[in-house]
Amino acid sequence: MADGPLSDLLVLDLTRALAGPHAAMMLGDLGARVIKVEPPAGDDTRSWGPPFVGPEDARESTYFLSANRNKESLVLDLKDPADGEVLARLVERADVLMENYRVGVLDRLGFPVSRLHELNPGLVVLSITGFGHDGPEATRAGYDQIAQGEGGLMSITGTAVPTKVGVPVADLIAGMNGAFGVLAALHERTRTGRGRVVRTSLLAGMIGVHAFQGTKWTVAGEVPGLSGDHHPSIAPYGMFATGSAPIQIACGSEGLWRALCTALGWDPAEEGFATNPERVAHRDALVEKLESSFASEDAEHWLQLLAGAGVPAGKVRSMDDVYTWEQTLSQGLLLSVEHPTLGSVNLPGSPLRFDDNAFSGGRATHQAPPTLGQHNESIREWLGS
Repeated sequence: MADGPLSDLLVLDLTRALAGPHAAMMLGDLGARVIKVEPPAGDDTRSWGPPFVGPEDARESTYFLSANRNKESLVLDLKDPADGEVLARLVERADVLMENYRVGVLDRLGFPVSRLHELNPGLVVLSITGFGHDGPEATRAGYDQIAQGEGGLMSITGTAVPTKVGVPVADLIAGMNGAFGVLAALHERTRTGRGRVVRTSLLAGMIGVHAFQGTKWTVAGEVPGLSGDHHPSIAPYGMFATGSAPIQIACGSEGLWRALCTALGWDPAEEGFATNPERVAHRDALVEKLESSFASEDAEHWLQLLAGAGVPAGKVRSMDDVYTWEQTLSQGLLLSVEHPTLGSVNLPGSPLRFDDNAFSGGRATHQAPPTLGQHNESIREWLGS
């Protein structure tokens, strides 16, 4: 059995694609036993690629590998009464059930919430939808890029045209919100003895991270526009060209602005740039002034100079650079696991770290994402079937 803060929990992951699997993986990283219940064809993401890796007769999608570590795979056809009975027996033992079907599908499969809580009154159910479980658009399917657009995120991302984030951020945030809600419901269960339904959606996740861009409209009545590579409310705070690669600078206070000016030999009280509101108003001129200076030397020169001056700055790293960076490795953010067909593979690690564990996540060791149906026999044997 797994170790970790949640090692006494059993989670049934009936989800597919990314939002739900990410939520379940977060709990698995903390030690929960996660049984991924897959249809005979497997999770949708098993076919999402390229890239695919492994032998020709056992190809694995790297997309699937990204969201399903620390899980067991059990294949069930929930339209088959016999397999439905297997799920019912699992529900009786489980602490959490996660699903991201379209509204009403789980009911039609014979597992409405009323039956789930009849089987197990203490069960916490996480339901992730695209746009919410009720309201005029509750029945819409949830896909990340559509949610990024409908939820407003794309309207503030990009330079010339609205742009999606480079990862499925609507899915990932919905998964994180879901895991957070599940832990709150489990904590409540210690007092009440009863489970409850936790609901979230891709739309809710997008609106939940609007932060100051949301209140710019709800409070100030201003519609935010495309932010590009620069912060809309702070300057200088963004990406700047140098004589080689771009660098990023974050002057989030007047003290940091003065430190930057000292490093560059500028007057911090220069007309038009003396205060943050002035610098925001004259951002284009400030960017031009900075990039004119930065053009004289390569990125490494400026990063060293700024570091010495105490000005927050950094590179724009490619993925290969990130995963070979000493700082990434020092945080346990690259996990090596043994996969049954791929052998040793490296996976991005959990964002959490505990004081008695040098690796990311809450467990001492991590399990590779399962092959389809890898644990059919062991789980059925455990159930006594």
